[in-house]
Amino acid sequence: MAVKLKIKKGDTVKIIAGDDKGKTGEVIKVLPKQNAVLVKDCKVAKKAVKPDQEKNPNGGFVNKEMPIDISNVSKVEGA
Repeated sequence: MAVKLKIKKGDTVKIIAGDDKGKTGEVIKVLPKQNAVLVKDCKVAKKAVKPDQEKNPNGGFVNKEMPIDISNVSKVEGA
């Protein structure tokens, strides 16, 4: 059984631990099985992508948000 999380998509959160400590951002996605969230413009990693016909014909690199553990974020009240 998954744990009930108090943070949901669209909430504004503040990062309280890690490289992006002190930043605030909007939750893009909640990952309850991993107990993690994706926060817009926080913990961004550069990922290599293979060329494909539709989205990225040349391949290259794309910036992508990585999951942050739910214990490392706190909900900002009144936002």
